[in-house]
Amino acid sequence: MKKIILISTIAASVLLAGSINIENMDNNPKRVYPSNKNIILSYNNSIKEIKKSVVNIATTKTVDQSNQLNQMLNNPLFKDFFGQSFPNVGPQKKKTHSLGSGVIISKDGYIVTNNHVVDGADEIVVTIKDVEYKAKVIGLDPKTDLAVIKIDAKNLVAAKFGNSENLKEGDLVFAIGNPFGVGESVTQGIISALNKNGIGLNQYENFIQTDASINPGNSGGALVDSRGALIGINSAILSRSGGNNGIGFAIPSKMVKNIAISLIEKGKIDRGYIGVSISDLTNDLKEIYKNKHGAFILDVAKGSPASKSGLKLGDLIIKVDGEKIKSANDLKTIVAEKIPGKPIKIEFERDGKIKKAVIVLANMDKSLNKAVKTTYIQGATLEELTDNIRTKYQIPTHIKGIIILKIKPNSKAQKLGFIPGDIIVQVDQMSIENFKDFEEAMNENKNKKIVFINRNGYHKPIVIK
Repeated sequence: MKKIILISTIAASVLLAGSINIENMDNNPKRVYPSNKNIILSYNNSIKEIKKSVVNIATTKTVDQSNQLNQMLNNPLFKDFFGQSFPNVGPQKKKTHSLGSGVIISKDGYIVTNNHVVDGADEIVVTIKDVEYKAKVIGLDPKTDLAVIKIDAKNLVAAKFGNSENLKEGDLVFAIGNPFGVGESVTQGIISALNKNGIGLNQYENFIQTDASINPGNSGGALVDSRGALIGINSAILSRSGGNNGIGFAIPSKMVKNIAISLIEKGKIDRGYIGVSISDLTNDLKEIYKNKHGAFILDVAKGSPASKSGLKLGDLIIKVDGEKIKSANDLKTIVAEKIPGKPIKIEFERDGKIKKAVIVLANMDKSLNKAVKTTYIQGATLEELTDNIRTKYQIPTHIKGIIILKIKPNSKAQKLGFIPGDIIVQVDQMSIENFKDFEEAMNENKNKKIVFINRNGYHKPIVIK
């Protein structure tokens, strides 16, 4: 019986093999060698100019350690074990020092770097060829993790920008920066992927992924192609140990250029806003819509530009000004780059038909909910629990509310006892899931309100007068 089964299997395999046309590459590929033994393959000429544009950045920051200590002392588990007698710790300031990198983008001293390299710094020192310069901040954009600083210098070597929209996976790249504070260093790799988003690092993500070694201190440095053209600003790595694992991310040069110009000219970023909540198409939704790409509308804010133009829940946006929208992140990025007050042309699918609309963009900062502007809790910067924020701060999906990201020193929020990381889950008897809930609860005509927060898994009431 076993022999019969074996013969049948072999016969089936032969029949199957005969029905498949397997294509093979040339069995005798040519190998290319240097024409003589005195030739060395090198990219030194390609990168020697751009290296002059990459600078080392050293910052000094003052950190208030009392908030962290008070948070530990107020933890219910700590109080249960040690008793309730521990007082709040007074202000404890400590100076910290950190290193990063930057790229000169103009001969008169404008330098682009990461926001996280210079944000909150009391002093910024830029080193170019062993010469130190004190730098001032021109503008910060936390939403893309970019910043522009300036030094008082002339005739500097400015980086030449490459077009990040022409990049291909597999392109050779070099990362130049100041890893671990050891001084200027160059590493080589390839472009591993393009248009990476959903990493949870920034609000606007469109990263170049590379396996060129990017380590602590490389932040703000240059990612360049084999010509030496700047194609990105190194931003972050994915790593469990803190060292390089071959997964690094850089902000593409197109975004860098647009943000840098705006920060230099206006000191801020004006972003377009249409007022929709969006998501990618799920596999189930792809079976319903003719287009298999686009940004699916989950909600349209009342009175928003999208609402005024007639967009509705369930519409699928597929083009903006003729540019194809592949995903929700595409729409978010493209709209944000548009100028507020200007009209844009939208194409969308509804009921199997392609429709068009013209939307006059609002200004995002002016259109954001009042709660973001710290109107209700003076000194607290609030944000809804988006997927990116949940990933970044490791917040479980079952926790609903709005998170406090920052607290201004000596503000009302700090005096009331709020700290960064608190999640507002309820106001009086009203559960809070978003800004709309929070605004409605806070607008109720009451002199005192009880705000319930989730702090490290425990609920804590704070009374606001």
